[in-house]
Order: sequence, then C-alpha cells, then structure tokens
Amino acid sequence: MALAAWDAYADRLPAVSDGWDVALVAVFVFPATFVVAWLLLPLAGERRLLEAALLTGALAALFDLVGADGFFNVAKLVGFCLFGFWFVQMLEALAWIVLVAVVVPWVDVVSVYRGPTKIVVEEQPGLFERIAVAFAVPGEDSAARLGPPDIIFFALFLAAAARYGLRVRATWLGMAGALSATLLLTYALDLNGLPALPAISLGFLVPNADLLWRSLRAEGRGTRRAPP
Repeated sequence: MALAAWDAYADRLPAVSDGWDVALVAVFVFPATFVVAWLLLPLAGERRLLEAALLTGALAALFDLVGADGFFNVAKLVGFCLFGFWFVQMLEALAWIVLVAVVVPWVDVVSVYRGPTKIVVEEQPGLFERIAVAFAVPGEDSAARLGPPDIIFFALFLAAAARYGLRVRATWLGMAGALSATLLLTYALDLNGLPALPAISLGFLVPNADLLWRSLRAEGRGTRRAPP
C-alpha cells in the first residue's frame, strides 16, 4: 500500500533538484521497492508460480484500465517477481544459475546499446513506460524506470540464493546497492541510462563468490564420479 501511495501521489509533492531526485531514488525508493521481492521470497518454492504471475499481470492490466497507476505499478512489480521465482525452478543446478549470471549482463549491454531495448526506448517510449516498473520522484510526472528483465532477474537471483543455501541477505543488499550505484553513476556521468543487469549479476556473484566456487567444484566432482 505504501508503494502504491508513493507512486500515485509523489508528483503532488514539492519538486526538488535533479540531484536530490536521484539521491532519493537511489537511497530510499529503490530499496523500499525491492523489499517486495524479499517479502515474496517465501513463495519462491511454491508450485503454480507461472499461473500466479499471469494472474497478477491480468490484475495489473485491470488497474491500468481503471487508472489506478500506483496499484498498476505495484502489480507489475509483483508479477515480475513471481515470474522470476518460477524461472529459477526451471534451472535445475546451481551451475545454470551462475551461467545465467555471467551471460545476461552481456546480452543486456548489447540490447541497451544496439538491440531491442534501444529500439523500444527510442522509438516506442510509451510502450516501455507501460511495461517498466516506475520509481517515482517528488513533484514530477517523470520517473526512473527498470524494465521487466531487471526485476525478473533480481527476483531470480534472490530466490536462487535461498534455494542453494547462499547468503540471501547479502545478495539482496548487493543487488539493491549495485542498482543504486548504477543510478548514481548514470547521473554523475550525465548519461541517458546504463544497463542494470550487470549490477544485478555482480550483486549476486560477488557476495557469494566463495560459496559458489565450492558448490561448483562439488558439482563438478560429482559429475566426474557419476557412472557412464
């Protein structure tokens, strides 16, 4: 409810400078929003997550139709998180999670600068605004936005940390902190935007590097010892 209220009424608050907008989103709005993924984490092992994600998406569309923008934004966030939880269930080994974490940042970089994300943002900005999760700033209609893959992979890596006995709290802090740092860097360098998935992947890999290494070595030994 608090996130929905912020999304709905932030534009009615007094406006502040761009620097304060960026600081507010990085320090408060990003972490507060991604607490939703943490709160939903007990659902990560449930069945029918795909159905729940689709149902939440339908609910988001309904909120959009009736003009409930705050609830629309939160429903999108929840739907993407549930989809990420479902996706991690499809990856049967930790090695697959690590491979995803290594590969998707490069895919994201290509997409942002030369691929589909660039096309959508530049040629169909209205579409991007509808499907992205918004992070509202006070006194303005504009907002920082993260696309569906960013939310999905944040939830996926958080659920993977819980599923494979990694550092869940450190993973959440690492990913949220890296996203905030990316936003601050974007502002400091006066850029239109930076890919978010490299930050999310690093936020997962770095706090768990030693555990991942040991787990992958154990998986490798188990594979070599398996009978032909």
